Amino acid sequence: MSINERHLESLTNGTLGIIPLESCKEMGLKIDQYLVKWREERQHKYADQAAFIGYKRNSYIIKASTPRFGTGEAKGMISESVRGYDLYLMVDVTNHSLTYKVCGQMNHMSPDDHFADLKRIIAAIGGKARRITVIIPFLYESRQHRRTTRESLDCALALQELTAMGVDNIITFDAHDPRVQNSIPLKGFETVQPAYQFIKGICNSVSDLQIDSEHMMIISPDEGATGRAIYLANVLGIDMGMFYKRRDYSKIVDGRNPIVAHEFLGSSVEGKDVLIIDDMISSGDSMIDVATELKKRKARRVFVVATFGLFTNGLEKFDRAVEDGTIYKVVTTDLTYQPPELLERPYYINCDMSKYIAYIIDTLNHDESISDLLDPNERIQNLVREYKEAQKTN
Repeated sequence: MSINERHLESLTNGTLGIIPLESCKEMGLKIDQYLVKWREERQHKYADQAAFIGYKRNSYIIKASTPRFGTGEAKGMISESVRGYDLYLMVDVTNHSLTYKVCGQMNHMSPDDHFADLKRIIAAIGGKARRITVIIPFLYESRQHRRTTRESLDCALALQELTAMGVDNIITFDAHDPRVQNSIPLKGFETVQPAYQFIKGICNSVSDLQIDSEHMMIISPDEGATGRAIYLANVLGIDMGMFYKRRDYSKIVDGRNPIVAHEFLGSSVEGKDVLIIDDMISSGDSMIDVATELKKRKARRVFVVATFGLFTNGLEKFDRAVEDGTIYKVVTTDLTYQPPELLERPYYINCDMSKYIAYIIDTLNHDESISDLLDPNERIQNLVREYKEAQKTN
């Protein structure tokens, strides 16, 4: 039974409401359009019952704002009653494009500011909603997920704060370490992989791929990314390799131990297209170093693929890497803020996640399992099959 057919047989868990904070406004509008379209077309079995009042609406977005005082302090406000609603709050904690004034000085919003605004909106809801789900694509403080010395456990603390305020479920994407969910064992926590969207985006942009073990290879840039690389390699039926980052643990530079060398483990990449898969591109230094090492080993084309493209040090180094042939394409999702100059780059492939998130919200609102949405194996297989068939006809 398809997802849509299941929805025709099931009741909803309260009236659907979406609250995209300003950092996620564009994504929220796209998701809302999908939901309005699907529900307008859907002829539900129980459409005439009282439980389905408000099922079909012109928009599911509930307007909310976090106005600030001159000191930089703020408050959360929602524009209408949400009593009994099944609410989905969305926030992009990496959106540095938003600003506010502090005593007349312009200040760019940090992840801490975005997280504080999220809590303000939850506080404004005041426990009136039937259920609250927070969709936070880049998990707040996800890189500070474990303690190795006298340091804070920021990610675990943030998750506990949210659940203590009444949040029932947290949905994130490609969490740096999913084990952080152990901090909230009695609440829902889902980390979603955009593997299907990656393959779809690449296949739609590049027409001459040969997806087999003789012509393509998946590369993990470090030991931490091995799991996602193994999954994608198995689904595509191709080989994988990995790099081991040898670090100097006697030094700390910019908050981390500097990398001394990248050691490669795997079969030959000579003449093959390679996909470097990771959860994020931060400064980009590590990805470019790995791509350089692969080109030294005579790889054909290098695709740099990551869920989150943060590009904290700008795009110039990627421009140079593309110009000198080190990198062929850069692939990320729209789950985090994308500066206009990134979207203009001819080597950039943008993977739109709005439809996928709309499916997840629609399914959860019907209290249905999202297991089949979380495992894209079959969809990837179908996509690759169609891609190969199209190549034969052309």
